[in-house]
Amino acid sequence: MTLAIVLAAGSPAASLPTGAVPGGSTADRLAEQWRRAGVADVRFAATLDEVADLAATAGGPVVLSGADLVAHTAVLRHLVTSPVGPTVALVLTDPPGGGRTVVREERGQVVDAGPVERLDGEATGVFGGAVRVGRDDVPALVAAARAAGTDAQAPGPAVDRVLAGLAGQGTLVFAHRVRLLVAHRVDDASGLAAAEAAVAAVDEDRAELRLSVKEKDDFFTTYFVSTWSPQVTKVCARLGLSPTAVTMISVAFAVAAAALFAAGGRPALVGGAVLLYLGFVLDCVDGQLARYTRNFSAWGGWLDTMADRAKEYLVYAGLGWGATAAGFRYGWALAIAAMTLQTVRHMTDAWYGVLHDEAARRPKAAGSGGGGIGDRLNAASNRVQADSGSLSYWLKRTVVFPIGERWALIALAAALFDQRIALFAVLTWGVLAFGYTGALRTLRARWMWVPVLDTVDATLHRDDGPLATRLPVLRRPGPLVLAVVAALAAAGLVLVTLLGGVGDGGDPAAWLRWAAVPVVLLVLLAAAAGTGAAHNGPLDWLVPAALRAAEFLFAVAVGVIGGAPAWLIFGYLFVLTLHHYDLVARLEKRQPAPPLHSATLGWEGRSVLLALTAIAGIVSIGLATLGIYLLVLFVASVVLAWFVRPSRPTRAPAGTRQGATL
Repeated sequence: MTLAIVLAAGSPAASLPTGAVPGGSTADRLAEQWRRAGVADVRFAATLDEVADLAATAGGPVVLSGADLVAHTAVLRHLVTSPVGPTVALVLTDPPGGGRTVVREERGQVVDAGPVERLDGEATGVFGGAVRVGRDDVPALVAAARAAGTDAQAPGPAVDRVLAGLAGQGTLVFAHRVRLLVAHRVDDASGLAAAEAAVAAVDEDRAELRLSVKEKDDFFTTYFVSTWSPQVTKVCARLGLSPTAVTMISVAFAVAAAALFAAGGRPALVGGAVLLYLGFVLDCVDGQLARYTRNFSAWGGWLDTMADRAKEYLVYAGLGWGATAAGFRYGWALAIAAMTLQTVRHMTDAWYGVLHDEAARRPKAAGSGGGGIGDRLNAASNRVQADSGSLSYWLKRTVVFPIGERWALIALAAALFDQRIALFAVLTWGVLAFGYTGALRTLRARWMWVPVLDTVDATLHRDDGPLATRLPVLRRPGPLVLAVVAALAAAGLVLVTLLGGVGDGGDPAAWLRWAAVPVVLLVLLAAAAGTGAAHNGPLDWLVPAALRAAEFLFAVAVGVIGGAPAWLIFGYLFVLTLHHYDLVARLEKRQPAPPLHSATLGWEGRSVLLALTAIAGIVSIGLATLGIYLLVLFVASVVLAWFVRPSRPTRAPAGTRQGATL
């Protein structure tokens, strides 16, 4: 249960009378608002020592606010229910005054907080006088309150000094900005009257419906979905649908679209394109509905992430099936290539986000390069992001080929042409986007020089199994080089296999390809042996993506050499994507490892088993058996983790934030 503490210390407006509570003060008004915002236990504190004592006895999150805050109740409710992280501070754009604390933000995180003079023009906002502190961070709140309470003569409101103390301890604090609604901090009766008038002038429900739409989204979503999806969101709310229900309906639309793409024929292709678009609209609506109704859950966030990827790859399967049925020999091959490319891209996206957030929390490390191309790229990126709505802004957001643009391209290409063209289009744009983002991120990462894999369980996120932990540790030439070499070796085996054809047992080239399987496997095992080496290089955040590429490509090569049906290879890789996206989603949603993770054998263990099936001549049986085994483990892990023995979220590694788009 959340505890709200209204602190009057250091606030000249705390005792001002307000019409919102007959005969009451601003502190009474704020306490009543916290109750309407969903906080059952609301207390008053006159000193910071009282704050520390109250917080120390709390059994859950703690909300601390000064009595000078005037805001819509919806603003307070949004702060209490914010899903971005466990500890969230209200941030305003008001001019700094009254000794209030200013903050500097990076990617939604408060990376510094203190007096305006100390931030020396780098402030991006003003503390709004309210902060929700997650359960795991409550001890830091107690320490910050006691430390701030020792200097009663320090300038500024007491609640501001507590936030500065939290940030100074290195607590991960996210920023919640007020948009469309109103929130101000007041010092006197005239300021109070003006703020209350501004609050009363806003249609709160209409503003909340508009707030359900992401502030910064991609071009297609902004102009072709979000212009009308809020109306669907409101209908869903009136019908009592949950965000999870809307997610499942969007999955049904995507499955139906995939089936139509597989069936082929112009009417089916056009119908599939329409269903795909409507499914994407619903994919946006589930998040909008969660924000509109404030119905957030770790399960819902995890399910939404997993459903997005599953829907996209099922559509690839439908396109591959339809292209093959239409007479194109490599329909499934294109689908496999598209899924592999997108999975590797998403892995780099996730880990670059972790890297960027860690760099934001450690500005000294990020700026230690002393300028150069990385510094210029970072400055240019910030300028473009700040120029919201400009041509350069939309180009930057579109060229990376986000999900809205991918689904729009698939729908248009399939409706106007056929399944083969749709897959070729996705692959072409995807490769260009991967090259563009990869080059720029590599340059910026070398400039930031911030290790991230050394801050988490590298064995877990590499997806190493028990075999890797028993191999001798290879510290040279480094985990990234070993992983990239493994991926290149697997890619080379795929290329040689495809160019030479499968052949039969009497074909000398076929025997060479069979002999190459154990050789490439040894290269993969060398990469697995790098798990014990330090992952502190500037580009080591690429290791998980490189290992995913190595495993996927090796599975493809073994499947082709062994004559396995292309659809079976796709199905096996699809199950692997569920497993790997589960790991990433749990990282982003602050969840522990899957309950049965140790039974998945690790990427190197699975590769060894596939190599053995190739040697035994039972590749198809091996792919089917291992795929079914992993799927059963995945489903069992989901049931155990979310329904049988759900565990509370754990604090994320430094730099991890929710809402990293895969």
